[in-house]
Amino acid sequence: MKPKFSTLIVLLLITAAVLLPFAFSPLYIPLMREHSFDLLEALQGDLYKMITGFTALAFVILEMLLTVRKRGRRWKISIPGSMVLWRSLHIFLGVGLIAMILVHTGGQVGDNFNMIFLWIFWGTSLSALMGVVAETGVLESPRKYFGLVPLQLGAVAKVFPTTTKGPLIRGLRLIWLSSHIIFVSLFMVMLAFHIFLAFYFQ
Repeated sequence: MKPKFSTLIVLLLITAAVLLPFAFSPLYIPLMREHSFDLLEALQGDLYKMITGFTALAFVILEMLLTVRKRGRRWKISIPGSMVLWRSLHIFLGVGLIAMILVHTGGQVGDNFNMIFLWIFWGTSLSALMGVVAETGVLESPRKYFGLVPLQLGAVAKVFPTTTKGPLIRGLRLIWLSSHIIFVSLFMVMLAFHIFLAFYFQ
């Protein structure tokens, strides 16, 4: 059930396609305001934002179940399913959450707090997805040794040392997993503040 490298590349391409509207929103939002104002008003309305916002929140809660599953024994909580299953669900739900955020925001980056919140969310999602893609690529590679220079000849090997899969994956994980945890922590704080602001100014 663990996603293969080819599946993860497809998910990465889907994620890139889902993020494209954010880049083009300065072009299409004014067009919608001019030609389809009623649709734009509905997409920015309280009911639409509330429905899509709670749906996105449900995705976040499901994403956090991986943490509960990981630490279930220590916390005396039993959640069925293997870690491989939960990691796979975590990856697919993460891509789904990115799509849900597009639906919730209409592709608008926003200003001030909302803009920072969106950038933190992208950092959270992309740090994990890129890390998993890199790690899976190394695991599935037929190569035994990895280095900056493909052929290790004499003195070149001393300048550009090689490493095996284990140390390389540990090094990758140290980078992407650490940054992902930092982004997740920031995201959760900002999410709580976002929910508070949404209901306070309603």
